[in-house]
Amino acid sequence: MVRDKFSATWLSHSSINDYLKCPRLYYLRHIYKDPKTGRKITRIQPPLALGQAVHTSIEALAKLPVEERKINELLNIYEKNWEKISGKKGGFKDSLQEEEYKERGRRMIKRVISNPGPVLRKAIRIRQDLPYYWLSEEDNIILCGKIDWLEYDTDSDSVYIIDFKTGKNDEDPDSMQLPIYYLITANTQTKPVKKIFYWYLDRDDNPVEMPLPDFKEAEKRILDVAKKVALARKINHLDCKTGRCPHCQDLEDIVAGRGEFVGESDWQDVYII
Repeated sequence: MVRDKFSATWLSHSSINDYLKCPRLYYLRHIYKDPKTGRKITRIQPPLALGQAVHTSIEALAKLPVEERKINELLNIYEKNWEKISGKKGGFKDSLQEEEYKERGRRMIKRVISNPGPVLRKAIRIRQDLPYYWLSEEDNIILCGKIDWLEYDTDSDSVYIIDFKTGKNDEDPDSMQLPIYYLITANTQTKPVKKIFYWYLDRDDNPVEMPLPDFKEAEKRILDVAKKVALARKINHLDCKTGRCPHCQDLEDIVAGRGEFVGESDWQDVYII
């Protein structure tokens, strides 16, 4: 089969996770486009807005050489990024709720400033704006996703994957996130992946090391699910199993005209309910 990335099924951790929650959610978030604008749709909520502001602020440092990273400027960077999701743009119901979330973010940023760890060590940037590779040429499936941080360890000439967490709960042990990030990193840059971490910024001063996935097992696990998604797309079998579940109902409301448009984000129209 000739590789054609335009006809391929592109999958990421978020899209696979959405499909596993509800095929209709996957369709509405990753395939459906508003007939009036030609853009995809999404619902913004405070936890998502908080995560965007914190992630964008920290990840901006990875673009700079170590000697140019001014860690004490991180809080100012965060404040500027917050302006982009302030008010309805971040799904906040009022100024009190917004300030509560904003202060949570400030505490996370201050934690990083006080315990910069990997943020002040060498990092690797994957040259692709959206890192991807062919998970299966035979099945025409591409796996893609952005990695929060890739620390470069000079002693072992390897990389550490670090994923920043801004939520209050631990990631599900069965989550496919780390296996997917592991596969993407291993296939889009030349250094071996030696370690992998979650950094729960709401509570931990340092990243927490997680078990490194077995490459072959991770690949098989992801490919098995990816094939199901690709088949469901091909036969147009992307319905909600209950007709309307908690996972897809918000986007159904937006499609039905019951959402409020609050702006654009890249290729998406952003709504609140």
